[in-house]
Amino acid sequence: MASQSNNGTLPLSTVFTNLFRNIPRMMLTSFLFAVPTAAFFALFWFLGTLLPVTSEQARLITMLALIPSFPFYAGVVKVTAKMAAGEEKTPVCSRFFSALKENFWRFLVHGTVFYAAVVFSYVSFNMYLRLLATNAVFMGPLIITIIIILIFVFMFFYIPVMTVTFDIPMRYIYKNSFLMCYGELKHNFIALLGLFFLTVVSTTFLICCYGSPVAVIIVSAVLFAFFVPAIASFIINSAVYARMYEMLTDRSGRTSEINAKIEEKEKGRQKKGESREDFLKTVREFKLDESIPDDEYVYFNGRMVKKSVIKKLKAEAAESEEA
Repeated sequence: MASQSNNGTLPLSTVFTNLFRNIPRMMLTSFLFAVPTAAFFALFWFLGTLLPVTSEQARLITMLALIPSFPFYAGVVKVTAKMAAGEEKTPVCSRFFSALKENFWRFLVHGTVFYAAVVFSYVSFNMYLRLLATNAVFMGPLIITIIIILIFVFMFFYIPVMTVTFDIPMRYIYKNSFLMCYGELKHNFIALLGLFFLTVVSTTFLICCYGSPVAVIIVSAVLFAFFVPAIASFIINSAVYARMYEMLTDRSGRTSEINAKIEEKEKGRQKKGESREDFLKTVREFKLDESIPDDEYVYFNGRMVKKSVIKKLKAEAAESEEA
């Protein structure tokens, strides 16, 4: 895994090294995402043209394509997270489709929430921008809207990658993402700056088309089909993945303390009124995925814990049951 600084931020040189080393794989990743996404947008755009709706409503109908497209983004996130972590020769197709299969329903939910956030942001921002032209008093609501939009953006830096990385309940995914959206402002703004830079580069290519509609369409299609989706996800993961993983697994220095507390609890200590027998029963009934390496973290009893610790607890719980 690529080296990183103590605060969880990858050095810029490492980010560019990982980026250029993985360009061919990123092109394939973007293509796997772009094909179904383009098909969904074409379908909903066509549906919007058939229905007796206004142009504004037709635009909202077209944006419904975000929902069925979002599960495919799980594949993009899974692949680029490994690239951002410095994994060499990332297997694109197998990892992409396994992430799609394993996270399909969760990402449908995320896509629905994302669509609602996009619609709220789009409608609110445009409304207050128009009202601001008539009365300066609407500057306050516009600023609040921008802050809410930033919260949505920062949360969706974490929600996808947290989902594909950890098997934790949805409520914790949204809770942790909300906490990190303002608790990790430095990393969030680094990701935002990286996305801004990507936007500038992409716009520069479009400007070079010298206003030719055909050239603009071709360049836009190439950028979306082969570059933008994976590179954007890579930028986000390079900024937030290491810190997010560190926070959720508590690799910042308290891991041994947490594991010690859990072991103490197994020995008879009570936590929130739970008896030793109840805890042992919880340990025995917990289904442990044997395919996961012992040094990986799994979600157990409200926290992320190393598999090796849970195995030890299960062994001791089994001995206690036999006794």
